[in-house]
Order: sequence, then structure tokens, then C-alpha cells
Amino acid sequence: MSDSHAHDLSGIRYTGNHSHSEDQVAIIVSRWHPTITETLCQGATRVLREAGIPDQQIFRYDVPGSFELPVAASMILQQSPHIDAVITLGCIVQGETRHFEFIAQAVAQGIVQVGVEFKKPVIFGVLTPDTDQQAADRAGGKYGNKGEEAAVAALEMLDLRQA
Repeated sequence: MSDSHAHDLSGIRYTGNHSHSEDQVAIIVSRWHPTITETLCQGATRVLREAGIPDQQIFRYDVPGSFELPVAASMILQQSPHIDAVITLGCIVQGETRHFEFIAQAVAQGIVQVGVEFKKPVIFGVLTPDTDQQAADRAGGKYGNKGEEAAVAALEMLDLRQA
């Protein structure tokens, strides 16, 4: 997909009217591509705070890379049943080999599996761009912040639970 047809995330906003003051959310952040993932985390945290989740109910965990995100999500939900939702944030940039495909597919499938297993929202906030510039464009750049979009998805799924 060319950038001219890219999905612009800058307009993503949480518009629900449920209270989230009691919700507890884990954010798992890959340390690979730290400039990108830190910006994603800042965006996600900002949206959660704006929705009324206090800082002491937002738990950050760092993992080596995106491949570790599903296992970390499973471990956190197993050890901390009070967590209501998990947001996974990472960045896997296309390289010259097929390694990218294997990692991206494994991470996506793993995150889905954890959510289904624990019956809680486990949100895929992992960028899979072709280039570093495309990643930057989606981490606070011209196409918004995928971290914010992931936090909105988590909040909307928590709203569904309350419905």
C-alpha cells in the first residue's frame, strides 16, 4: 500500500461514555525500535488517562521485541487477573528476508490467542511497515499514532463488556 492510500489515524478519538475509573490496563512495549514504540506508548497512555484511568491503574511492561508480546500478555493475565485489558505495542519493519513475515504472523496469531484464552481484550498495536519512515508516520507522524488507536480499541472493548 502506498502512503497516498495509508490509513490516517490522526482522527481516532474515544467517544464512549462509560466510566473507566476502575479499569486496570497493562501496556506491553517492545524495546526493539524504541523511538517508535515509546511514542506509541505515550499515545496509548494519554488516551487511557483522558478516559479516566488513573496512572496507578496503568501498568507498563517492557519486552525485548515484538515476538515476546504474546507470551508477556499471557504471563501478565495469568499472574494479574485484575487486569481488564492489555495493549501490545511493537514495530516490525520489513527487511530483506522472510523473517519479517514469520515474526509478524506469529505475533498477530499469538495476541489473538491470548485474548480468546483469557476472554479479555488484548489489543494488537504492532506496526508492520515496509520502512522506518512509514513507522514514524504512524507513531505520531503524518498518519497519527497507532498507540492512540490501540488504546481507543481497548476502551471500546471494555465498553462492550459493560453493555
